Amino acid sequence: SRSVNNFLMTGPKAYLIYSSSVAAGAQSGIEECKYQFAWDRWNCPERALQLSSHGGLRSANRETAFVHAISSAGVMYTLTRNCSLGDFDNCGCDDSRNGQLGGQGWLWGGCSDNVGFGEAISKQFVDALETGQDARAAMNLHNNEAGRKAVKGTMKRTCKCHGVSGSCTTQTCWLQLPEFREVGAHLKEKYHAALKVDLLQGAGNSAAGRGAIADTFRSISTRELVHLEDSPDYCLENKTLGLLGTEGRECLRRGRSLGRWERRSCRRLCGDCGLAVEERRAETVSSCNCKFHWCCAVRCEQCRRRVTKYFCSRAERPRGGAAHKPARKP
Repeated sequence: SRSVNNFLMTGPKAYLIYSSSVAAGAQSGIEECKYQFAWDRWNCPERALQLSSHGGLRSANRETAFVHAISSAGVMYTLTRNCSLGDFDNCGCDDSRNGQLGGQGWLWGGCSDNVGFGEAISKQFVDALETGQDARAAMNLHNNEAGRKAVKGTMKRTCKCHGVSGSCTTQTCWLQLPEFREVGAHLKEKYHAALKVDLLQGAGNSAAGRGAIADTFRSISTRELVHLEDSPDYCLENKTLGLLGTEGRECLRRGRSLGRWERRSCRRLCGDCGLAVEERRAETVSSCNCKFHWCCAVRCEQCRRRVTKYFCSRAERPRGGAAHKPARKP
């Protein structure tokens, strides 16, 4: 199956100046996917990260939808950011609205991040990977667009006051990219609310079928993620689908900075999948008590600390009873 890197080697020469940004953006999407799903049963495995319609046994489920959206968002985000940093000769601030009234008491001004540029170039790269005309291709293109919409929808308005003696008689405002983590969190919410599209089997094999597919996807907001198939049971190993299951996965139980989703990871990965939680003690070594010595070195001690970690392990079947049945919902 084709990936973004394949396209960079064979795509239009006019876009070679953007290739490193596209590759970096796709990588940032992968890293964000792994972060967002670190404590989920499906944890964004490498096998899931090909951006093409027919990558062997890839499914058209909500996880595939997220992969397309976050990858597309990563490419657009990086192109936009690099444009603002002056990495491209043909791109600069978006000042198309400067001087116009933006709202009560403020005007457009300053140097807005040029998301229009990032959107256009990312679309040329990422959408070109879809060469089919069937429902899967339509789904992938829809989710690519949802990723780009997520970048635009999370832009932050930044303002500067103008007036005598520091007063704020008027303000000029511009739009800036958020942290990419905010884009990832936004798309994770869209993932949970993803819409399932039901199409007749064989749709897309004729002009009428392709028209029906296009009409169906046009009726759905491009801000929403869509999928065609239900997700498998990620509790269990499935070599055919390339799923490893949750046995052996680490989970979290304690920690002041843990969110509710992380605190429930042991129940989600282990208990609800019919696995026990195994406690393991380990020793970690890290640098500590670092001191600066004139001139010019930093010397640290090596501190050892005992930590407790938790893992999902095979629960022994109770005598005279059946093992706990794994939950269906990932």
